[in-house]
Amino acid sequence: MSTDRFTEYLNQFAADRTQMLDQLRKVVVGQGEVIEQVLAAIFTRGHCLLVGVPGLAKTLMVSSVSQILSTTFKRVQFTPDLMPSDITGTTVLDENEDGKREFRFVRGPIFANVVLADEINRTPPKTQAALLEAMQERQVTVGQETMKLPEPFFVIATQNPIEQEGTYPLPEAQLDRFMFNIKVDYPGADDERQIVARSARDDTPELTKVLTAERIIAWQKLVRKIEVPGFVIDFIVKLVRATRPKDPSAPELVKRLVDWGAGPRAGQFLVRAGQAFAAMDGRPSVALDDIKKAAIPVLRHRVSANFQAQAEGKDSDDIVAELLRVVSDPEPQKYLPRKAGK
Repeated sequence: MSTDRFTEYLNQFAADRTQMLDQLRKVVVGQGEVIEQVLAAIFTRGHCLLVGVPGLAKTLMVSSVSQILSTTFKRVQFTPDLMPSDITGTTVLDENEDGKREFRFVRGPIFANVVLADEINRTPPKTQAALLEAMQERQVTVGQETMKLPEPFFVIATQNPIEQEGTYPLPEAQLDRFMFNIKVDYPGADDERQIVARSARDDTPELTKVLTAERIIAWQKLVRKIEVPGFVIDFIVKLVRATRPKDPSAPELVKRLVDWGAGPRAGQFLVRAGQAFAAMDGRPSVALDDIKKAAIPVLRHRVSANFQAQAEGKDSDDIVAELLRVVSDPEPQKYLPRKAGK
């Protein structure tokens, strides 16, 4: 692909992203960083976990995203009595036109492009695990049959962090499937005033479809073509390894406050997030700022703070933020090709 053609595609991609933001702002007030991270996950085939107290428009945000995409959308309300077959589907005995009985598989809500797993921590681990294969392998196995899920496919789950009674915290293996752990915080004063003012009017904005499934797949391929310089890759590796308390490069902060750190998948997701942020900004190459912007949502659920950290009032967000200050930036000029004779 020529440079001019690549730049043209990047401009089209940035225009589509701007259209998506314009549509979402009709319904969702504020939460700019949250929306940007959700879109970054969509364009990198990633999954999101939205964590926030009730009433912060987490479900509204996801349903609004589904409305501006010409894709299939399913919402699953996770409850303590939800079974794995309620997600993947079940086999039923059916009678055909000839009067013969035969088994037929009825597909569950997982067979959609966008799946909202609402309050995912309210269902037992057996049902939570039904999402594991779908999220990682993008397929569902029922009996001896394996069925591919539609493309594009991504799961957006929500979770309430303050109510623990009757909940089942997600195990680390499932948390690691999520590209981003997105913290949805309270709105600012101006945004909250606008939210309250909108509730006084009885009008529901109509959202316009922006992207088809085919165009999403095309943009996902474009994002993977964004250049990742060597010094950015080295910074990612240095940052991820610094989260592991037993690694020689880990700072004293990590050795004192962390039980276990991030695995290699964290580095893979940091690369993809950096590519998405650069592409959405219309840039052909990933910058260090893109990685730093993605660091906390990618690493917060992959760094386990210990009791000492809790005693000092620090969580994984504080530890990652401190690491970003401690881990030194590489010098890009060291990675430039040397001239002949030097």
